[in-house]
Amino acid sequence: MSDASFELSPRLFFDTVNAYQRTAVLRAAIGFDLFSTIASGTGTVEELARVCNASDRGMRILCDYLVVVGFLAKDGQRYKLQPEAAKFLDRRSKEYIGQAIEFLLSPILIEAFSDVTSAVRNGTTALPNGGIIAPNHPVWISFAHAMGPMATVSAGLLAKLIDPDADRMLRILDIAAGHGMFGIEFAQRNPKAEVTALDWPNVLEVAKANAEAAGVAERYLTKPGSAFETEYGSGYDVILLANFLHHFDPPTCATVLRKVHRALADGGIAVTVEFVLNEDRVSPQDIADFSMLMLCSTPGGNAYTFQELESMFSSAGFSSSEIIPLGSGFEQVVISRN
Repeated sequence: MSDASFELSPRLFFDTVNAYQRTAVLRAAIGFDLFSTIASGTGTVEELARVCNASDRGMRILCDYLVVVGFLAKDGQRYKLQPEAAKFLDRRSKEYIGQAIEFLLSPILIEAFSDVTSAVRNGTTALPNGGIIAPNHPVWISFAHAMGPMATVSAGLLAKLIDPDADRMLRILDIAAGHGMFGIEFAQRNPKAEVTALDWPNVLEVAKANAEAAGVAERYLTKPGSAFETEYGSGYDVILLANFLHHFDPPTCATVLRKVHRALADGGIAVTVEFVLNEDRVSPQDIADFSMLMLCSTPGGNAYTFQELESMFSSAGFSSSEIIPLGSGFEQVVISRN
């Protein structure tokens, strides 16, 4: 009879403790633009070392490590991209996301995890001044620059979902617009759509540049300021809340949602893009992990279940909410009607 204890392994422990090494290696590979270089046909250690201005020894060890973790494959003496790396880490791919590390590995987010013990003990971030939601925090400029390209796919799917015919007049308010891509995609598809973006002034400069590049600057207006303090105006057909509510506790979310409800036209909708948990709060796994980031980096943020979001919208005066998957990614859409 086999002893079950011999089937157990400390691998999960070591993988978790050493996860920082994998992060650092991936950052270095993206910094070398290694994946794009391999995609272009450069494949041996000597070739890669020459193009990337690195040592042969260092490049061999780097590439072999990336084979082990799954980003590369090795065929004799040549390296090739695995499908995920080809799709997401080759700069020539339309779905390239390598630039996202500039936000995801920004110093403030790394610092947020420097004292998890305090965050757990106190139930809030150990970062000073409210963590990443402090007014005009520079991390959101990094976010706007780094995450815009990655958001384009989701933004396009959202615009098609909400405005499938793209032929009617729409007044859209994009709250905490960041890079602006969610509103910009509406304006690109629908020449009758007018978008107003609300965010901190320095972040809006990035959104305005993106609107200019997309050719919609004439229909892209801005409202500098806080989502909690700035007057929204009224008569909006659609108000976008893309990846915003998870930064705050339910009472704070309700404060914004009451303002959203008042700002909508009759028949208008609030469109929330969020990482939505199942009721067990531990699935889907990739979304459940997100709650820890909110604990460590914000005073009261969280990943929410649909029932929690629905309750927030109901308390703010909305009559109904429905949830719809957004493509095959982690995000879901909650459509709330006034």
